[in-house]
Amino acid sequence: MDIANLNAAERIARVLAGQRASANADGDETSASDTVDATWRDHLDDAVALLKTLREPDEAMAQVGDTAVWEKMILAAIEHAEREPVVL
Repeated sequence: MDIANLNAAERIARVLAGQRASANADGDETSASDTVDATWRDHLDDAVALLKTLREPDEAMAQVGDTAVWEKMILAAIEHAEREPVVL
């Protein structure tokens, strides 16, 4: 399994920023990487909210995986996001 270089909250925040900026989603920029780099921190609260929503797996997820491991992984991501200082 691949392991990401960025923490989960930052990755989610970057996706949210990209979704709003990129012409491939809801935005109008054909190359949104600079905008994403400049604005992803604005989406961290939404990213943490999303992670908190995912604490409990749904039925389909529970049928194919270890729910205790899932919860520990999501809680670790939340804890990391809430304690890590953001350097602007």
